[in-house]
Amino acid sequence: MAENEIVGLVGESGSGKSTLGRLLTYLIKPDQGEILFAGQNLNQRGLEQGQRNLRQQRRNFQIVFQDPDSALDPRWEVGRSVLEGLLVFEPGLTKAAQSKRLNELLDLVALPHLIAHKYPHQLSGGQKQRLAIARALILKPKFLVLDEVASALDMSIQAQILNLLRAIQQELKLSILFISHDLAVIEYISQRVAVMWQGKLVEMGPSKILAKAPYHPYTRRLFSAVPSLKTKTKRFKVQPEELTPLNSPQTLTQLASSDYLKREIAPDHFVFLPK
Repeated sequence: MAENEIVGLVGESGSGKSTLGRLLTYLIKPDQGEILFAGQNLNQRGLEQGQRNLRQQRRNFQIVFQDPDSALDPRWEVGRSVLEGLLVFEPGLTKAAQSKRLNELLDLVALPHLIAHKYPHQLSGGQKQRLAIARALILKPKFLVLDEVASALDMSIQAQILNLLRAIQQELKLSILFISHDLAVIEYISQRVAVMWQGKLVEMGPSKILAKAPYHPYTRRLFSAVPSLKTKTKRFKVQPEELTPLNSPQTLTQLASSDYLKREIAPDHFVFLPK
C-alpha cells in the first residue's frame, strides 16, 4: 500500500479478509513470511531486531472492528477508553495535555466534548463507532485497518461514517485498508480494490476499473452480482465458460497452488493466477 490512500478489501465470508487485517496489525503473529512496514520487517522470528522494530512501529498501525462495544469498556467513561492507548505509550503526559488531545479527537469525529463523560450504554451505535475510530487515532497512526466498521449501522448513519472517514483520511494523510463485504461501499470509499478468495489475493486494481472490467473469474462473479443503478440489468454478463463451479476439485486444486504469477493487465491493475 502507498501512503495516503484507501484500499478496499473484498471477498466472501471465510476468504481471509479479517485474518489479513489482524496479521497486518500484528494481533495475530504470522507463522512465516514478512510484514514490511516503512521498510522494516516486523516478523523477523527469533531476532531481537524484529522485536525492536515491532515495538517502535506498534503505535503507527491500528485497527477498528465492526462492533464498537469491543473497544469501549462498559465500566469506564468513554473518554477514558479513548485515551487508553495514549496512557500506555505516553505515561508521563499531563492531565491538561491528555484533555487537549481528547478534545481534538472528539472534534475530528464530530462529537461534543461532554460525551467523554458518558458510558457506552448511554450512546447510539453511530456515536460509539465514532469513538472507536477516535480511540484508534489517539496515537496518530499512519496505517489504519477498518474491519466492517459501517456494516452494522443503518443506511443514514453508515453514510455519515463513510463521509467522516474520507474527511479524516484526507486531513491526516492516512493509509487505510477498508475491509467490507459491501461492494458499493468499497467502490465509493476506495481508490484501489483488492479481492481475496480462498485465503489468497486474486486481483487488485483501481476501484472504478475493477468494477467495470474485472479479469479474474472470481472477481467477475463477485461484481456481476451488483446491479447497475442506471439500467435494470447487471453491469456485465458472465460468459458461459465462467460458470464452471469455482469450488470444484479441479479449480480448487489449480488455484490453491502456491506458485502464483503476478500479471499486470493494465496500468496498476494486477491479477494473480497459477503459473
